[in-house]
Amino acid sequence: MATEGGKSFARRDRLLEIESKVQNWWEDANVFKAESHERPPGPGEKFFGNFPFPYMNGFLHLGHAFSVSKLEFAAAYHRLRGANVLFPFAFHCTGMPIKASADKLAREIQKFGNPPVFPREVEEQEIEEPEAEAEVANDGAPPEKFKGKKSKAASKSGGQVYQWDIMRSFGLSDNQIVEFQDPYKWLEFFPPLAMEDLKAFGLGVDWRRSFVTTDKNPFFDSFVRWQMRKLKFMGKIVKDLRYTIYSPLDGQPCADHDRATGEGVQPQEYTIIKMEVLQPFPPKMAVLEGKRVFLAAATLRPETMYGQTNAWVLPDGKYGAFEINETEVFVLTERAALNLAYQKYSRVPERPTCLVELTGNDLIGLKLKSPLAFNDIIYALPMLTILTDKGTGIVTSVPSDAPDDYMALHDLKSKPALRAKYGVKDEWVLPFEIVPIIDIPGFGDRAAEKVCVDLKIKSQNEKDKLAEAKRLTYLRGFTDGTIVVGEFAGKKVQEVKPLIRSKLLETGEAIMYSEPEKRVMSRSGDECVVALTDQWYITYGEPEWRKLAEECLANMNLYSDETRHGFEHTLSWLNQWACSRSFGLGTRIPWDEQFLVESLSDSTIYMAYYTIAHLLHNEDMYGTSRSPIAPDQMTDEVWDFIFCGGPYPNSSDIPSSILNKMKQEFEYWYPFDIRVSGKDLIQNHLTFSIYNHTAIMAKQHWPCGFRANGHIMLNSEKMSKSTGNFRTIRQAIEEFSADATRFSLADAGDGVDDANFVFETANAAILRLTKELAWMEEVLAADSSLRSGHPSTYADRVFANEINIAVTTTEQNYHNFMFREALKTGFYDLQAARDEYRFSCGAGGMNRDLVWRFMDVQTRLITPICPHYAEYVWREHLKKEGFVVNAGWPVAEVPDLTLKKGNKYLQDSIVLMRKLLQKQTLGSKKGNKKAAPVTTTTEDNKLVVGLIYVNEQFNGWKAECLEMLRSRFDNSTRTFTSSDDGEILEAIQNSSVRPNDNFKMTQKLCMPFMRFKKDEAIALGIEALDLRLPFGEMEVLEENLDLIKRQIGLEEVEVLSITDPDALAKAGSLVRLIQLNPPSPGNPTAIFLSP
Repeated sequence: MATEGGKSFARRDRLLEIESKVQNWWEDANVFKAESHERPPGPGEKFFGNFPFPYMNGFLHLGHAFSVSKLEFAAAYHRLRGANVLFPFAFHCTGMPIKASADKLAREIQKFGNPPVFPREVEEQEIEEPEAEAEVANDGAPPEKFKGKKSKAASKSGGQVYQWDIMRSFGLSDNQIVEFQDPYKWLEFFPPLAMEDLKAFGLGVDWRRSFVTTDKNPFFDSFVRWQMRKLKFMGKIVKDLRYTIYSPLDGQPCADHDRATGEGVQPQEYTIIKMEVLQPFPPKMAVLEGKRVFLAAATLRPETMYGQTNAWVLPDGKYGAFEINETEVFVLTERAALNLAYQKYSRVPERPTCLVELTGNDLIGLKLKSPLAFNDIIYALPMLTILTDKGTGIVTSVPSDAPDDYMALHDLKSKPALRAKYGVKDEWVLPFEIVPIIDIPGFGDRAAEKVCVDLKIKSQNEKDKLAEAKRLTYLRGFTDGTIVVGEFAGKKVQEVKPLIRSKLLETGEAIMYSEPEKRVMSRSGDECVVALTDQWYITYGEPEWRKLAEECLANMNLYSDETRHGFEHTLSWLNQWACSRSFGLGTRIPWDEQFLVESLSDSTIYMAYYTIAHLLHNEDMYGTSRSPIAPDQMTDEVWDFIFCGGPYPNSSDIPSSILNKMKQEFEYWYPFDIRVSGKDLIQNHLTFSIYNHTAIMAKQHWPCGFRANGHIMLNSEKMSKSTGNFRTIRQAIEEFSADATRFSLADAGDGVDDANFVFETANAAILRLTKELAWMEEVLAADSSLRSGHPSTYADRVFANEINIAVTTTEQNYHNFMFREALKTGFYDLQAARDEYRFSCGAGGMNRDLVWRFMDVQTRLITPICPHYAEYVWREHLKKEGFVVNAGWPVAEVPDLTLKKGNKYLQDSIVLMRKLLQKQTLGSKKGNKKAAPVTTTTEDNKLVVGLIYVNEQFNGWKAECLEMLRSRFDNSTRTFTSSDDGEILEAIQNSSVRPNDNFKMTQKLCMPFMRFKKDEAIALGIEALDLRLPFGEMEVLEENLDLIKRQIGLEEVEVLSITDPDALAKAGSLVRLIQLNPPSPGNPTAIFLSP
């Protein structure tokens, strides 16, 4: 028996043993091999699902497993139903992360030796890896478990983890690590290991269709070149000068998948206002004599420049005077100067030249002339809340409309000590008053002053209140504000904002400036800037193309409103996308081979490549083994023929049988039915896929559906290597088994919110699955003792009905990608029904046919989630032919919901009677006079006789109340057409069945009943207003007297009608208990007697 730390792992090891055996069965029979048919598939006859190929710079982990499990469960469900299922899987290697890591390794070996001896002067730096989804590059993980907090040697200067140590964490020896200086070694090492792990996970993939990307695979390289040429021919790829996120170290744009942090961050565009510094310059700036010097203030609101009263600088901030060209110098932060240098605003391109380093204190008091300002001269003043990682570190001050500016100026005016602290002269501040420039309804033309007074803001340091002040005024000022000064007076702000900006740019008083919205770090380790680059772009956002994308989206199944809104938002802003790179791995741009196709642009329609990959690759993911087809035979005419309905390529020397077979494969499988992905890819990859399909494919081949999911947490905490809260797929399988891991993934959650993989759930799954195996073995061993014949008892009918319900609801849950619910209805609920059935049968025992049907159905229903367990049961226990994975969905009769309600009534009644017996036996602990009399129980007078009183129909005033409620209820909307309960009360009071002559007493009795029945009707529908239940209460109870006796511990039970006067007489002195707690439909009451 396997043990670890004194703990037995025999149950887990049994599951691992079963999984190994079952995987061999599947492989021997090629169970997941998918072949097209000559006849096109009808609705539901085929299922093609795919998943964004994971990046191959490390091992796959539970983040990948969670996303791919959604597709795996869906594909397995459709396969079980009898559909022809294609589930392919490939490996992404395009882009810069692998090349950057290989080059970094080479530099370390060159600098520190082989094996490298790193410097002694190091600090310990914890490696914190953000949880990554299946489609995002990952840093990998060692094959063994992570233990506690890991730390790696990092140089004090850069804080960068050594690549050599990362490779060691993968479990590689020093001799092996050296080989990874070659980036193509990564492609040879990680994809086969990923395939092994996914096979061990039980993924139902047709592995013949697997491949890697980049020019390592000549067939895929040809495919991408064809795609790019096609887009360029259609005018979808252009060369243009545009702002883009850029890595100075890599010397190229840094797209989402090239980033260590900052995915989704876009360039933020500002207007830099050139605030000229007037002479004489202070001594610190004497070196700038002869130059035109400007404080460069970045603003998002150029329309407010009329109201400038000063400029703001951060007293302790670090600034520099940077050469923009031969004659102009900008004073700003070094970070902003670097961005400008990549936007063609530096005397030396891409290298900011600083003539003198300055602090904010050096700038205070500078005399300035600023564009559009009504004040001819303004001054640079101190502001304590400026952020130097946003904008340029220089801020224009418009106190009429900016709450921050108003409060900072107010502080300087009202606090002489503050002025003295920073050497601010009175004449720089006191003469300057608010200049009204924009009138905002509700705020007037001094909006900042009004909102600060209204919110009782006392200082520029009250950040939260100032944030609220900006929230109240900024958007309102843009949408509803009217300019009251200048040449555009009387016009709306949103109308004149672009006009004022254009005027400032045309007159040379301002320039355009962009920087990343948030900090972006490339995978090479440097901070990115925004660069103005001349390169190849795909014209996403082009109006006509966008219309096609929106049409495609409108017809897709996205499974949630949140996902649809995410796509709609992305389509609203997505614009030209840089598709070329000069560094990394991939396919060369066919017409400009100095560039590579970037990693998000070679992966937009490759789902089509899956349909023919097995015919090209001959089961070699690299496409280099002998194949009937050579890569150079895959010409553009051949690709067009296969994927775009082009003419037969007569010039091709590929045999017609193969060409026609490839076309058949594509036409049969396309369009794909579903693509499953993390929600973070909505903003790029998934939207790109829609665009490219609409451009290249015919409408009947556009995608049918996308399903997005959230990220995965482990035990309610973020996945992190540094804390040890991290598992690779291999580790999870070794720790829990594949099926228990899959079980916990299914239970983790199904929506777009983050899900939670709970180790306790996985461990509980091990116990549940192995105990169920043991139960089946026990039942099968005692098969002859089961009750034979047709199921006939009430318990039989209930259990058979529960099986039918499980089959029906679980199918719906699988169909809707609600796998947690499928696990509940197809496993948990079904097992609970089996356990209830076992108890209900009593001495008569369970029906053999029903037990075998239960085992068959439960095995099929759990197959998509726990296929190894199910396959083993199918073959070894149930002795069935073939494989359960394609055995067919179980057949079921239409569920009898009335029978289910009747059984619930029975179970609830038993619980109620147990409580009544306890109450009658013990009496009231409060000593209430109305309570049941205390009975001293002995063996002679033990309460073992039960009289159950039933009232099967509402009558009197309650019946009249229900009829009136029913007439006012709309069952289609589950709402009441009238909320006036007074009409009903008045009608009851005037009827012959009124409960009391006093109206207030009638109201007191009727209102609680009406409220209860109305709430019940809204929740359950109009049947809640029926006068009686849809089944006979007495019939249900009488048919289950034996169960009631066993459950409550009684010797005799009699079911009586409250409407029978003779029945009440049987209660004797306890009739008062019935009067205090009278039965009503659905709520019987009971008293208990001694023999």
